[in-house]
Amino acid sequence: MRPVLVYTASRIGLFVVTLGVLWLLGLQNPFWLIVCSFVISGIASYVLLSKQRDTMSARLSDRIDRPKPRND
Repeated sequence: MRPVLVYTASRIGLFVVTLGVLWLLGLQNPFWLIVCSFVISGIASYVLLSKQRDTMSARLSDRIDRPKPRND
């Protein structure tokens, strides 16, 4: 579960940083601040967090594909 937590924490951190930067740049309307932060951080995470996303995807795929023990 560690790769999932790392990726999720990185996404949240990137969103918070983007939110703070946009607020400091003068975007004061809460609705547009959140919407713009969500879009910008999403695009940035696509580029910056590709390694973490691939690691998380591989971990989840391995866990899903693992055969479940039978309790007959």
